[in-house]
Amino acid sequence: MKKTLLLIILLILPSLSYSKITTSASQAIVIDVNSEKILFEKNSDQKISPASMTKIMTSIVAFDLIKKKELSINEKFLVSNKAWRMSKSGYSSMFILPNDKISVLNLLKGIIIVSGNDACIVLAEGIAGTEAAFADLMNEKAIEIGLKNTNFTNSSGIYDGNNFSTVSDIAIMSIYMIKNYPELYKLYAEKEFTWDRTGGDPIKQGNRNVLLYRNIGADGIKTGHLSDSGYSLAATTKLNDRRIISVISGTKSSSERTKESLKLINYAKIRYDLLKIPKNIDLKIKSWNINAGHVIGTLRDDVFITTEKRKKNKIKILAKVKEPIKSSVKKGDILGKLEIYYNNELIKSEEIISNTETKKVNFMKRFLNSISFFVWG
Repeated sequence: MKKTLLLIILLILPSLSYSKITTSASQAIVIDVNSEKILFEKNSDQKISPASMTKIMTSIVAFDLIKKKELSINEKFLVSNKAWRMSKSGYSSMFILPNDKISVLNLLKGIIIVSGNDACIVLAEGIAGTEAAFADLMNEKAIEIGLKNTNFTNSSGIYDGNNFSTVSDIAIMSIYMIKNYPELYKLYAEKEFTWDRTGGDPIKQGNRNVLLYRNIGADGIKTGHLSDSGYSLAATTKLNDRRIISVISGTKSSSERTKESLKLINYAKIRYDLLKIPKNIDLKIKSWNINAGHVIGTLRDDVFITTEKRKKNKIKILAKVKEPIKSSVKKGDILGKLEIYYNNELIKSEEIISNTETKKVNFMKRFLNSISFFVWG
């Protein structure tokens, strides 16, 4: 077994003094998405009323049907009296009119951009017949995604004691949405929506996520507010390969939730770095008696590691392969392991696979190679 020291990060940084981060939010979690590393958490598995963050799952159910081509963004759904009454009750609304027919795309914009509870009911009833049946679809998806402390009873997030989640679960479903529906997710970055309604003047409303208006790379996700859980926000920023997500709940005002979200995201950016090991590492591995002088090893995917900036020098990356390779290999065959150590402790292991198709050389060539090795070593 050959051990190749592929990379040692030797960046020596000056000693930095970091104060321990705190937040006034009752519950919070911050995750570096590509490395899946939790950078901060506070009561992250404590049950909360998710309020309008519920709408993240509402859009996931619709996005999934659109992706499967079981639902079209141009399909139109009828506005029921139940949905219309929601716009007359003081809730956040798209301001629909009874018996109107609205496209799925406009309903999604009404849900995502202006947090319309009325639009949620129209979409839910159009997809599943009733909002209760739609909530069943939401819960099925929650189980599929792996949410452990979440239950949905409605599509909008209006208060119901049995409609609950955690900031940890909300982060998981937000990341799932971003990764699985990248094109549809772009709706979350839109800053305003003008609803050109039938039978009335157009209504223009702005996105309630204040972070979208800051120059920090924010492109989502969703605000929320209920009297029992306070103000909440699932927020995310992206710069190059790095996406950070923060979910908080239990702040006392909309300005406080913005301030606390910014503080946690900036903490993640300032204190931690994301290191990328590209999948095309092109590791050359010697071969013997095959038709290539060496085999090229790569990774299946890019690998990401999050580490404190001042502790980068504790990262070591080793390629462990059997060398020389003496038998034919196909593309994708496993050649060894890429092992990543932090402070001499193994933290991640990835398969090194062949990017080369090889065959054994003929008998005469193998014979001559053996003679050569015997004579010259």
